[in-house]
Amino acid sequence: MPQDPSPAPLTPHDKAEILAQALPYIRKFHGKTMVIKYGGNAMTDPALQAAFAQDVVLLKLVGINPVVVHGGGPQIENALKRLGKTGEFIQGMRVTDAETMEVVEWVLGGEVQQDIVGLINQAGGKAVGLTGRDGAMIRAQKLKMLDSADPRIELDVGQVGDIVSIDPSVVKALQDDAFIPVISPIGFGENNESYNINADVVAAKLATVLNAEKLLMLTNISGVLNKAGELLTELSARQIDALFADGTISGGMMPKISGALDAAKSGVKAVHIVDGRVPHVLLLEILTDQAFGTMIRSS
Repeated sequence: MPQDPSPAPLTPHDKAEILAQALPYIRKFHGKTMVIKYGGNAMTDPALQAAFAQDVVLLKLVGINPVVVHGGGPQIENALKRLGKTGEFIQGMRVTDAETMEVVEWVLGGEVQQDIVGLINQAGGKAVGLTGRDGAMIRAQKLKMLDSADPRIELDVGQVGDIVSIDPSVVKALQDDAFIPVISPIGFGENNESYNINADVVAAKLATVLNAEKLLMLTNISGVLNKAGELLTELSARQIDALFADGTISGGMMPKISGALDAAKSGVKAVHIVDGRVPHVLLLEILTDQAFGTMIRSS
């Protein structure tokens, strides 16, 4: 007969010991802001969704201020397929024509955002969904993307936005009133046009303007890997440049790593790229001494 692989239940003493070990981290981070980029498997696996929501609520209850910025690439892709459209990417950015922008707005600002808000509320929190239009938060302009092979060539990726400024007033007001902001990465331009902005870029910029203690980016891998598939637990700006140059970092990881490095250079004390497939990875990263994923350093 096969043995039950599930671990033995924790005794009350074990639980008390775990809580006591978390106390120094709770004290250290009390009142601090943590910006969390939520995406990947953690957004699509029901057990991981529930664990994520519980983590966010627990952080809020112990006096830490989580701010969630979410992606939704797979959900956008599925919606486009239902309309008979195929998603196209250039240098890790989704090409966004007017029809695709409409899909992005209702998938991110509607379906995905409200699912996350509902999960957090179900776990005992008070979440509020926002887009960059709310409180005039994210002002954007059309992204001027240069060809990585020939910088003289400008690539047209449609209504993809480059952040002009972020006004965090509405986020701070919600934090002060015990709410958990959940932000869709949609900005607006000077003529009220909508822009699809990479969620990693929004999370990094928001962490900077909020003077966040940490920026945590959940991803589908254990962190940044070298060409041999080995985890790189810490990266400096110089090492990141080398990984870009030799193609180790490419595609969708490019804006993620660039944003993380910008945040680190702009004063965010710790930037972590962590494995969103690990249950309760936020609590493990923030409230224990066990390091997960890759930490980005500015120097």
